[in-house]
Amino acid sequence: MENVKVRAKQFGLTKPISYVKPTDFHIRRSFELEKVLWDGGVYQVEEEARKREEIIEKLRVVVKSWVKQVTRWKGYTDKMVENANALIVTFGSYRLGVHGPGSDIDTLCIGPSYVNREEDFFIRLHNILIGMEGVSELLPIPHAHVPVMKFKFEGVSIDLLYASVSHLVVPDDLDISNESILYEADEPTVRSLSGCRVADQILRLVPNVEHFRTTLRCLKFWAKRRGVYSNVTGFLGGVNLALLVARVCQLYPNANPSMLVSRFFRVYTQWHWPNPVMLCPIEDKELGFPVWDPRRNPLDRNHHMPIITPAYPNMNSSYSVSTSTLEAMMKQFHTANKICNDIELNKSSWGALFEPFLFFRSYQNYLQVDITATDADDLRAWKGWVESRLRQLTLKVERCTIGKLLCVPCPREYVDTSRQCCHCTYFMGLRKKPGVEVGEVIDIRVATQEFKEEIVNMFSFWTPGMEIHVSHVLKNQLPSYVFPDEYRKRSQSSKSINQQHQNKRKINSEMVDGKPSASGCMSGGMSNSSSQLKADMGSCKTGYKRRRLTPEEGSCEESKGLSVSESESESDGLAKEKGSSLLQNALLKEVEPRVGVCCGMLAKAQGEEGCGFTMYSQEF
Repeated sequence: MENVKVRAKQFGLTKPISYVKPTDFHIRRSFELEKVLWDGGVYQVEEEARKREEIIEKLRVVVKSWVKQVTRWKGYTDKMVENANALIVTFGSYRLGVHGPGSDIDTLCIGPSYVNREEDFFIRLHNILIGMEGVSELLPIPHAHVPVMKFKFEGVSIDLLYASVSHLVVPDDLDISNESILYEADEPTVRSLSGCRVADQILRLVPNVEHFRTTLRCLKFWAKRRGVYSNVTGFLGGVNLALLVARVCQLYPNANPSMLVSRFFRVYTQWHWPNPVMLCPIEDKELGFPVWDPRRNPLDRNHHMPIITPAYPNMNSSYSVSTSTLEAMMKQFHTANKICNDIELNKSSWGALFEPFLFFRSYQNYLQVDITATDADDLRAWKGWVESRLRQLTLKVERCTIGKLLCVPCPREYVDTSRQCCHCTYFMGLRKKPGVEVGEVIDIRVATQEFKEEIVNMFSFWTPGMEIHVSHVLKNQLPSYVFPDEYRKRSQSSKSINQQHQNKRKINSEMVDGKPSASGCMSGGMSNSSSQLKADMGSCKTGYKRRRLTPEEGSCEESKGLSVSESESESDGLAKEKGSSLLQNALLKEVEPRVGVCCGMLAKAQGEEGCGFTMYSQEF
């Protein structure tokens, strides 16, 4: 009878692929999957859940008090002050019911029409929060695509948005799903309300909410372990994954979580991107807000992986995906699909699906983006801005090389604990696109230079001390702090053993010939002099401090950056390292007190194969 009911209702745009129900095997596999998720720390404990509820309730008290203060300050009557109200609602993973320990709480404050965002929210409420006990790391971002205030409240990370609706008094039972809430709203308000409206619509459009939630938890855990979870850097975020999982739930309405995870990878490895993923038809209402429509909007035609939100106005939630990040995600989809097939054949277990991705063993060449600031508060604002623009570096590299070079970001930051200054570092893997001729030189100096200039000149809150440097490093030159302690110990032990073998060979050679070997070859194939030269030169950096170009200067002539001549072979990112073919030399020159310019000249060791990337200098 239950099966007949499910058949009677169609979820989504098309009929389901299969109505097959789980067997005992699938039920057992689902229990095993949930155990792996519990062991992986995906679920939060009851005590933490209660704490989060308490924090949300305290935040409600704060914003209601704030709205009453603003109402009184603007000269409204005592009756209006008494009735003044603001709501706090959640969205994102918290509203979907898939939040885990340590995750932030996405919240939206809904206020009356006379309380504005620019002055009342980002100044008055900001000043109230900054003086509150328990509030720390307060960071307003008023000019973001979706304006937000980020802070920690009693140790829990909060993202707080604001929406002003066309009500003088906001009712406690306000229906956010009703489209009338969008009347007379500006676009930032519409985007702020979209998170709540999309989450509610997703839960309405899936056949089984609990199966959806378990599957989504699994896919989020998988994406984080495999390095493809970060909407801001061009991968998938929580909403993107929720929409993809919801569509699979529609296609397999009777499937349980173990089946849905397997079908997820089966479906999306065969999906013909850029065909969009949609949970329901796109509706163009009469409110005038733009919806995703590549037939009418030329910019929508450039989207690589359209995942459309189900609430009006329908938008592409994955507009930040680039050619490079799509290629990286598809590789991970195919790898996961193979593992899931093995699991269904009893040839593997769920643990294999969540093996961490070895980003720093997967490429021969990397870009290292170092940022520094004078104190922790400045660094928090500076790195938030840089991280939000990293995908622009990917796009610039793709455009500059006509798509010949892929630039894949690592979606996390690294800190060198041996340094005393406030800093952090981001890394991006570089790989030639399949089909590009071996030995072809690819110049990305323009891309890196444009990126640094835009990062600095477009940041409204820049202060002295905020700096950014872009370096090219080979795989065997990566700093040790990006590797786990266990790897470092093994690596140091291996280097020590190799050095002992080299010393023995050198002594034996001197004893046989009566003098040192003429070639003095090291294990990497380099002469001793070349090896020493490489060690002395270090890595080449392109640095950029604050600079505002004057009309007299015109375009920046300090062209510096990267040029590529790559020949690399990999096997799932685990290919053995080859000896480096490039010798790097960097000289950091100060062109003016606030501009750091790096120029270096590279030599190629004779007799070695070209490994990949070259940094050239230019005299000024």
